[in-house]
Amino acid sequence: MQISKTNALRMLDAKGISYEVHLYDNEDGAVHGTAVAEKIGKAPETVFKTLVSHSGQNLYVFVIPVAEELDLKKAAKAAGEKKIEMLPMKDLLKWTGYVRGGCSPVGMKKLYPTFIEHSAEILDTMAVSAGKIGMQMELVPQELADMTGAVFCELIK
Repeated sequence: MQISKTNALRMLDAKGISYEVHLYDNEDGAVHGTAVAEKIGKAPETVFKTLVSHSGQNLYVFVIPVAEELDLKKAAKAAGEKKIEMLPMKDLLKWTGYVRGGCSPVGMKKLYPTFIEHSAEILDTMAVSAGKIGMQMELVPQELADMTGAVFCELIK
């Protein structure tokens, strides 16, 4: 099957970063993280979701396991802010170029400060959105961090 390349995949190719693509059926509308992990046959602790938050005009990207919840206090501390809030869903496309369920930490309109839950550091590989609903990319966590300038830190409740 021919895979149409997303911006995220093209950027990884340009840097010579290897990855594996996992396609899944999203016809049933189940695009939440744990459903995606099940559909691609991966453990939920190895599949990560990309969340975008803000403090005023400053945007931040947090990459956490799909079954977990972002701790906003820990996230604010990591970002060096007093308080952060989740970016309203209606603003996601405008600021990132991605839609809910297809938001990748790679290939956003701008490179925002990015933070990855530290549990990813011990994994051989992790899966994140490849930039569109129905497609995940699996890669080495440190290579994702290098690609996005991300810092590993404690982010979940």
